[in-house]
Amino acid sequence: MSLTVFFAIIFAAFLHAVWNAMVKKEDDKYISLTAVVLGHVPISVAVIFFTPMLSIQSIPYIFVSAIFLSGYEWCLLSAYRLDDYTKVYPIARGTAPIFILILSLFLFNVSISKFEIIGILVISFGIVILGFQNIKTFKNHSAVVYALGTGLFISGYSITDGYGGRASASPLNYAACLMILNAIIFLILLRIMNKPGVVKKVLSKGKKIFFIGGTLSYIVYGTIIWAFTQASIPTVSALRETSIIFALFIGTFFLKEKFTFLKAAGVLTIFFGVMLLKSF
Repeated sequence: MSLTVFFAIIFAAFLHAVWNAMVKKEDDKYISLTAVVLGHVPISVAVIFFTPMLSIQSIPYIFVSAIFLSGYEWCLLSAYRLDDYTKVYPIARGTAPIFILILSLFLFNVSISKFEIIGILVISFGIVILGFQNIKTFKNHSAVVYALGTGLFISGYSITDGYGGRASASPLNYAACLMILNAIIFLILLRIMNKPGVVKKVLSKGKKIFFIGGTLSYIVYGTIIWAFTQASIPTVSALRETSIIFALFIGTFFLKEKFTFLKAAGVLTIFFGVMLLKSF
């Protein structure tokens, strides 16, 4: 992996932590997540007009990925309803690279070195640690099941986007088309979940997240899909999850959260995994 790709992924991880912090500050996660998903649309429309058209071969990947994204969003919202965001999210993000690694090795015969495998596992372990630091205070253990389901759906859309982005010959255009389709499906999902008034609340309470969070989220997604065309999907996916480090620092310095010994251990573990991925 070149330094350009490496730093692009790290920068995307930072932006990912920023828009997630915006979501975290909001009490109603339905409003904040809806604002981000719908906020993808304006920038996606602009990108479609200013980037090369994607190839026809990548269109099936967009539909499959949109299904996985909808599953991810449904599981995430269900997990939020059952327990605290900070407990659920690390489990979802930490297990995703492991699922991606397993699927890539056994179903897609991806070539990846032993050091990269170790690095991915170390990063995932460091993230999962953060999710289980308050395991005794979980109000509903079904939230863990939904969190694991979220991680599985993340692996599904990541692998799909990896191959779809490569087939598209225009990763940013691919991401834009996917985000628009996902927004349409998400509105249907809200209807199924009996949340018909959420969109109106976004217009009144979630404008900041809509414009800023949605734009940042698209930049992150587009950057990662581009990175998939430059490096292996498991490696890129694992590096993307370093956003949790930035999230912890944002939480500590801006959201006044306590930085515990276990959080420090998680950060150091993740950092060690990153060094393994970059050094070997």
